[in-house]
Amino acid sequence: VINKRKDGYHNVKMVMQQVNLYDKIYILKSKTRGIRLSSNKKNLPCDERNLVYKAAKLLMDEFCIKEGVSIKLYKKIPMEAGMAGGSADCAATLIGINKIFSLNLTMEELMKRGEKLGADVPYCIMGGTALACGIGEKLSPLPNFYKWKVLVCKPKFGISTKEAYEGLKLDKLIHPCIDEFINNLNANNKLELIKDMKNVFQEGMEEKYPVIQEIIEILEDNGAIKAMMTGSGPTVFGLFEHEEMLEKARKCIRKTRKCKEIYVTEILNRKE
Repeated sequence: VINKRKDGYHNVKMVMQQVNLYDKIYILKSKTRGIRLSSNKKNLPCDERNLVYKAAKLLMDEFCIKEGVSIKLYKKIPMEAGMAGGSADCAATLIGINKIFSLNLTMEELMKRGEKLGADVPYCIMGGTALACGIGEKLSPLPNFYKWKVLVCKPKFGISTKEAYEGLKLDKLIHPCIDEFINNLNANNKLELIKDMKNVFQEGMEEKYPVIQEIIEILEDNGAIKAMMTGSGPTVFGLFEHEEMLEKARKCIRKTRKCKEIYVTEILNRKE
């Protein structure tokens, strides 16, 4: 996080990475006009407050679509977790509406529209490994990341993006060297690359929620080559080269009962 802008957003410079953990969205045309959204999560709003609803409405209004849609959202990505789950659902809806109504928008055109809905939405349309600048909408594809296994650990509470940004002390931040990280990715220098991985939100969130650091230590003590908080938190991810080490860490973290949700997944790159 570089600085705060006059419009209230923050300028960022960060590397974003897609993983193979996803929600499911079913979109069906309907003869009845309007948008009907339902979800398996009872506490999730299914009206104009939901990014899925906003995405469908944006395209349907722009292209004067007379038909309606019925959308079912089955969530698996943890909520208020720093994993861009809402942005991913928004991106998927833009892609889905574009397809079923044959709007023929390109990926770049969808990304431009996604920017109106959220800073992470353009990335979620593009996916893979990318450098994100501006408020997150200026994207540059990077070489594919390593096909490591990933253990995702969500504590028993959530953190809103607003709360995370309010906890930042911008004048005291020690910024990670993103350029060095990218250089090491290009040079296939795994050990140095791991050293460059940092999250400026993590220190403040650890002070407020010590369990975050406790989870990180458990993962690294049980074979993770790197563990850290993702995004605005509080979710912690561990990277593993070997599945047996990941399984050992998963069993250990389950015994502690420090996490509400635990998922085993993997790095997902654009070419797949």
